[in-house]
Amino acid sequence: MRRKNRFITILVAMVAVVALFVALAPAALATPTILVKNVAAGETWVVPETTRVNTLTIAVGGTIKAPEGYSVTMTIDGIETGQVLATTAGLDMMFVPGTYFDALLTVAEENLVPYVAAGPGGQTHLFPFRQAIYVDAGGYDPAKSVPAAVTAGSVGDTSAKDVAITSTGENFTGIYVGGGSYTILRPKIRLTGNGRSDFIGTGAALTVNGGATVVVDGASIENTGVARAGVVADGGANVVVKNSHIQTKNGVLPSDYIPTIDTFQMRSVPWMLGLSGNVRATNLLGTNTKASYINSYIGSEGWGVLSTDGCTTPTLTAINSTIAITGKDGYGSYGIGDATEYFYGCTFDVATYSTISRGSHLYYGDSDRSTVKKLNEDLDLGLTTGELAALTPRNTVVNSDKFGVMWHGGGTLDVSGGTVFNTEKTTFLDKGQAITITVDGSEGARLLPGNGVIMQLMDDDDPGPNFADMTNTNIYTEPTTPPVKAADFDVTAVNSGYAKATFSNIVLGGDFYNSAKGGSASLAAAADEPPAGGDAGGPPPGGPGGPPPGGGGAPGQNLVLTFDNATITGVVSASIAHHYMLDPGVFTIGADEYYKLGEVVNTPGPAVNNGVIVTLKNNSKWIVTKTSYLTKLTFEGNGAISAPAGYKVSLSVDGVPKLLKPGTYTGAIVLKVTPLKVFSGTSLAPRVLPATD
Repeated sequence: MRRKNRFITILVAMVAVVALFVALAPAALATPTILVKNVAAGETWVVPETTRVNTLTIAVGGTIKAPEGYSVTMTIDGIETGQVLATTAGLDMMFVPGTYFDALLTVAEENLVPYVAAGPGGQTHLFPFRQAIYVDAGGYDPAKSVPAAVTAGSVGDTSAKDVAITSTGENFTGIYVGGGSYTILRPKIRLTGNGRSDFIGTGAALTVNGGATVVVDGASIENTGVARAGVVADGGANVVVKNSHIQTKNGVLPSDYIPTIDTFQMRSVPWMLGLSGNVRATNLLGTNTKASYINSYIGSEGWGVLSTDGCTTPTLTAINSTIAITGKDGYGSYGIGDATEYFYGCTFDVATYSTISRGSHLYYGDSDRSTVKKLNEDLDLGLTTGELAALTPRNTVVNSDKFGVMWHGGGTLDVSGGTVFNTEKTTFLDKGQAITITVDGSEGARLLPGNGVIMQLMDDDDPGPNFADMTNTNIYTEPTTPPVKAADFDVTAVNSGYAKATFSNIVLGGDFYNSAKGGSASLAAAADEPPAGGDAGGPPPGGPGGPPPGGGGAPGQNLVLTFDNATITGVVSASIAHHYMLDPGVFTIGADEYYKLGEVVNTPGPAVNNGVIVTLKNNSKWIVTKTSYLTKLTFEGNGAISAPAGYKVSLSVDGVPKLLKPGTYTGAIVLKVTPLKVFSGTSLAPRVLPATD
């Protein structure tokens, strides 16, 4: 009897185990299995449904595809693998010849996403997406997903938690959200191998489209590959990423890839920006799309970290985050399409620029509680009262191996709070654009350029692409002839087409230059003046060329500076500028020397088509360290203009000496700095006092 009871107990236990297995893995039990499958050269195997193959051999010339309207993805041990782009220029995928063991081929409904390229004709392309997790307004759709590529966690209609996704194939997307609202908690995504386009999001860890609202909390994303972005937001979406780590690394470009600005094909940064690299950590696209990064690390080896591109009026926000370039070139953010970009309490550790602006509105400041609270309300960040309280107020710090902000299009910049720019080169580099800068140092903001140049207005040295074929084959050629005065250009005018900057409540040490278009080797600094800041060395000074500055074909560009309750020690002047990294007798810069762009040395001289207009107000003081050339000067009665200890400064207008006193002066203004000379004892020989730092 005991033996019979024991048998019944064992039988019941076995039935329970089988029932549990069936409940947990119904798909696995229903998946047909093929022991051995050989796909010969010239053969096409259409996989009719999700199928497991114990041993799969694909010969060279063999093809595996899904039925019409479907895609097929291979996973081995939960890792997507085995497929690459069939051609560099196309969108089709192919399986790599070889032998695979225990391969699961998942057949999923296709996900075709339209994209209108900015290239010739603006053609519409349908990008076929394959993704581990597909979500739309109806929630999670396993029929369009590859569940086998999700090896941990749970996926539901409103959220995914603790999922793990790994890819070693090409152009496989981790999570695609095409609508609705979705929360992603603690995902771990590792994608290795090239993507196809971060202008649409194929191959990204997370792509959000269709006006979706997505909150990502605690993500760990590490991607390596061409255009294998971390996060892509598009189509009016609102994406909030917090407490996360995102890192992307360059891949290897296809051997037949041709550098281009055709966005359908573009997979490396245009060299004319002075950069290299083939992956961006994030991209923000579409109209009115928003992406916010809070208490996170976002890094990329090259190209850029936080990008806006192919967009209209997007909003990019980073709060208490680290924005890092880990390789030799790259920007922290890019602003285009009338973008608004907020950086509060952030640390930039970048190689080339903190931001490149081509028509954007930039805000660098502190993450004080009132500012973050307002952003939370205005941008629908969804931060709780507890999350807001946990964010420690910080100032923004820019650490750049080269420049701070660079403009190759118009825009505005507001610097406030305790923001600090630590740059090896020029803080603000304006390549002939109409911009407005406002810097308020009342709460401790500082500008610390390593080369001593706070602001450089120069002609655009971007040679532009070859629009005949959209390739990056043009080169920059530096003029060697002196600039020519345009008869109808007013070097004293102030209008919206010029570069304007206001510095308030701040102590500044550094130079401001507006360099003329054209070149000349005839200008030389006076030997009896104290040395000015700036890049040193190189061949005789000349002037950069390129398209006319200021937009609209204007023959020149004025620099309009206002100092309000500020102290400035340095040069403020018109100048001739030359790319000092060029070899003697060489006046061109091509793709292989991209890093020489923007690298200029100035020689102060009279304005030609490069007026410099200076206003000193509210007790502002200017210590002129080297002879400066202006076209208009205004300073109030409580202001002061002086020279360093041991030197004196004198004023002349149109060659006529003037008493340096408060007022407004217009014309060819020269503030000449010369040493004081005193006599010692009975000797009649003059003694020159040394300059002091």
